Amino acid sequence: MADWTEKYRPRTLSEVRGNDKARKQFKQWADTWDDHRQAAIIHGSPGVGKTSAAHALANDMGWPVMELNASDSRTADDIKRFAGRASQNQTLGGGSGGRQLLIVDEADNFHGNSDYGGSREVTRIVKEANQPIVLIANEFYDMSNSLRNACKDIQFRDVSKRSIVPVLRDLCRKEDIEYEQDALEKIAENTSGDLRSAVNDLQALAEQGQRLTVDDVVMGERDKTEGIFDFLDDVIKHKGAQEALYAAYDVDETPDDLLNWVEDNMPKDYRGDELADAYGYIARGDTWLGRVRSTQDYSFWRYVTDNVAAGVAASRQHDHGGWTRYGPPSYWSKLGRSKGTRKKRDAIARKIAEKGGFSIATARRDVMPFLATMTHHCKPRDLTVQMAAVYEFDAAEVSFITGSGESTNKVQDIVADAEELRETEAVEHSGGAFEGFASDSTRGGAAAESAADGGKSEESGSDDDQQTLGGGDSADTTEQAEESADEEAETDDGQSGLDDWM
Repeated sequence: MADWTEKYRPRTLSEVRGNDKARKQFKQWADTWDDHRQAAIIHGSPGVGKTSAAHALANDMGWPVMELNASDSRTADDIKRFAGRASQNQTLGGGSGGRQLLIVDEADNFHGNSDYGGSREVTRIVKEANQPIVLIANEFYDMSNSLRNACKDIQFRDVSKRSIVPVLRDLCRKEDIEYEQDALEKIAENTSGDLRSAVNDLQALAEQGQRLTVDDVVMGERDKTEGIFDFLDDVIKHKGAQEALYAAYDVDETPDDLLNWVEDNMPKDYRGDELADAYGYIARGDTWLGRVRSTQDYSFWRYVTDNVAAGVAASRQHDHGGWTRYGPPSYWSKLGRSKGTRKKRDAIARKIAEKGGFSIATARRDVMPFLATMTHHCKPRDLTVQMAAVYEFDAAEVSFITGSGESTNKVQDIVADAEELRETEAVEHSGGAFEGFASDSTRGGAAAESAADGGKSEESGSDDDQQTLGGGDSADTTEQAEESADEEAETDDGQSGLDDWM
């Protein structure tokens, strides 16, 4: 059965239910785009019709659509390649007035530096675009201030119960489903303003029969809270493929979570060929999950459930009686235990990426292992100090890279020396901030310089040299001193430890 949310997606903006004020603002924004040339941010809770409204508006305006998902295309290069090209194109697709609509879904998934410049690039594009752009977000304030300020703000609110019920009633009519009015109202009440969830719930309940009653809705609520361990028993031990699939519908778990539960627990009962067959279905389910992540098309979830529930049940070749101690996926506990480590790793990778001008992934995959090898246990020490100075690492970060204890004197001393090295470099690269002071001291410091030279000039110099020092032109002497200082600066330039890392 086709996914009803796709099958009955609104084709025009007038078919979008609820949010009359927001739809009016959205249409006005499109009608006057040539006047203001401003991007729009459509934001609100999941399932309230934001993406559907954007596609419906494009149909109304006769604009072809180019869609980009921020969860998959987050880097500046991605944005330049797709969004930038489309936003500058005046004629692509032959839309009305040479226009096309660029839709950036999940735009609140851009988070500054972690997106390798993606957020900044989107902000630049919406300011310079020659095509209308719609950014779709769940959380408006998760987006940067500069991006929000550059766009028209249009909020979609939760769809009211009185707007959801007519949609459900219309679907029942189109699908030839008999229903009780109270059942539709119960579904609308349960979904708390999420129209998409209401449609999905209606479809799930309608598949169980041709008449929908309020008892079915209440029963569906109870079924959804059935335990995951009963489901594992059904799939791995007792039920056939079709029954196992129906059991999956009654469990309040997403398909990706179901996959983790089944994958981790089926080896406790399955052996040999049946385990190999079951893993084959798990692999196919994981492939469909990858497609969901890459396309954001959640209608593919059904194929995940088909493989995880029906496929694994169909792989059973032997009876598996008795009681088995099933448990949560070990993957979850591993994630929990490693959360602190992963956060520290990513923070270090971010510092390295910002300094080096490449992606966090590159820093984590290529640069950090190199640094760890080069500075293992803080050896050589000078190299470790230089690394800590360049990337401004604290003791915890030096410890993470080198493998030495954070609280050891060795690490603490390295951090202190790195700070001192950074301060020294700041003075040496101050761009002549102390030049005036140096010039003043030159006039009164000739005798001191002579003393520092050990009096060699006076003892070994010629009469001409002594005339120059004693009675020659003072301006010439000062000029020679300044030229000598400049030559020394040029000789020393680029010899500091930090410059080796930049």
